[in-house]
Order: sequence, then C-alpha cells, then structure tokens
Amino acid sequence: MATTLAKALNDGLRAAMERDPKVLVMGEDVGRLGGVFRITDGLQKDFGEQRVLDTPLSESGIIGAAVGLAVRGFRPVCEIQFDGFVFPGYDQIVSQLAKLRYRTQGAVPVPVVVRIPFGGGIGAVEHHSESPESLFAHVAGLKVVACSNPADAHWMIQQAILSDDPVIFFEPKRRYWEKGEIDTDLGAAPPLHSARVVRPGSALTLATYGPMVKTCLDAATAAAEDGQDLEVIDLRTLSPLDLGPVAESVRRTGRLVVVSEAPSESSITSEVAARIQQECFFSLEAPVLRVTGFDTPYPPSRLEDEFLPDLDRVLDAVDRSLAW
Repeated sequence: MATTLAKALNDGLRAAMERDPKVLVMGEDVGRLGGVFRITDGLQKDFGEQRVLDTPLSESGIIGAAVGLAVRGFRPVCEIQFDGFVFPGYDQIVSQLAKLRYRTQGAVPVPVVVRIPFGGGIGAVEHHSESPESLFAHVAGLKVVACSNPADAHWMIQQAILSDDPVIFFEPKRRYWEKGEIDTDLGAAPPLHSARVVRPGSALTLATYGPMVKTCLDAATAAAEDGQDLEVIDLRTLSPLDLGPVAESVRRTGRLVVVSEAPSESSITSEVAARIQQECFFSLEAPVLRVTGFDTPYPPSRLEDEFLPDLDRVLDAVDRSLAW
C-alpha cells in the first residue's frame, strides 16, 4: 500500500492509540485542526478530547505535563510544531525527561515521545527550518531517532511509543508529502534502534539520515550513470548510534562520506566520522568526508538552496574521495 509519510505517521499513531488506551496525543492545534502538518488529523474526532489534547502555546508546559502524565502511567506523544520552537521546552527535556528513569534506578519509566518536524526545504521563515538533533543526541537518557520514508515512519512511531525510555522523534518535514510503500506486517519492520542499508554498492559508502536519505539515493543513481557503485545507509537511530552496518560497509568499500543538513561542528556527522576512522582506520582508502549545512544560523528562505546539501555537493565529495 502506497501512502505519504504524513499519512503513515497518522496511521501509526492511530494504531498505537487503538492498541493502548493509555496513549495520549498532545500539542498545539493537534485536535480540531489536526496539527500544523495534519499528522494528527481525525484523531480527536475518533478518540475524544481526553486523549487528543489541544494545549496552550507553551512548549515547556507541554513537555512538563507529559512527564507528569507518564509518571502516572500514561504514554504521551507530544507534538512540537516546528524544530526551532522546541527550545522553550528544552529545560524540561534535559533536566526532567532524560533523567527521571535513571534518577529512580528504573523504578519510574518515562514513556514520552516528543515529535519534532525538522530540517529545511519548505521555504519557511526564521525558527522553522532547524536541525537540532545533535543537541538531543548528546543528552544521556534520551533516545533519538529520525525517519526518512513512509514505511519507517509508520513503524518507528509505534515502536517509539512502546519504549519505556523517552524518545525524541525527528520527522523530515520536506518529505511529509512523498509517497512510499508500507508493509503492515510488524514482523517485517526493522528494530527501532538499527541502521539500514537502503542501496547496496561497492565503491563508496554514503551514511545519512532523515531528509538527506533521498538526496543520497538520488546521488547514487546519478553516480551509477558514471559507473560508480555507491552504497547508501540510513542511520535511522542517532542515539544510540548503530554504526555496525556503517563499519561493515566501509571495510568493503574503503571510503565514507557522511551527509546531514545540520551544521558540521560537534554534530552527528562528526561523531560518525571520528568513530569510523577509529574503528576502520586500516580499511580506509581515503579520509572520511562530510557534507553538511554551514556553521551559521539557518538563512532566510531565499538562500536555503545555497545552505542545504544538494546532489552536486554530495557528488563532489564522492568524486574527491574516489580520486584520493
């Protein structure tokens, strides 16, 4: 069955709510409006105002209330409308949500999912196109994942809701309307915290996540026309990182390019590059290269095409690595 990433998330939330009456959805405009991207469309109509809660404009209040509800046995799923607005709730996430289960030596699970649409590419204004995933991946006690396609979105949101640990769930907003096939068999879905080879190849490894997976697949298709056989790996889980498939791939290809929209300094890409160079040093035929956004605030929308990694920047890095 082919559907959009947005509808796949909606179906996944619906399935989780049908399965467990303790699952709640909360956030700004998630009820009557169905969310700014319509991810929660129809859920309040079917599950009622007690389980799909329209909240005040207060990210700190949303996260804080979710922590309290989780302690009382509920499984809240919070929606943050845009990535740049999560920071008023950052203190609640870092100081309370991430630490409570550790602080109680596991006696108090905190099964909260915080959904965050992230990344650029939709021509939005300031605070609407950021990539803060590295900030959350650095916080012990949080699990951080990013979906890239409808099939993963459908199952990863359900797997995140089942987790007794808090999960920060990143959704690539510019891919919400892209379609893909969904397998409704849970047994066919990979585990939540696992990377996945999405295109096998032998000449070079591209490792990426979220919105850049499609860009890297397009780059691999373009490179194939020049006889370059690129392997593409979707990291899927950013904390904990699953680098086993990346290391296995690099030991075969000898080359790695890591791609992300986020700025490069102290980022997911720098962590992947450092660990692969440490673990696979004697297999590498070239230095690990990175293709990222720039170390600047996200630019005005008219300049975002210059900021975001595109096909040409990925292929340029591929050519530099292969020419080493």
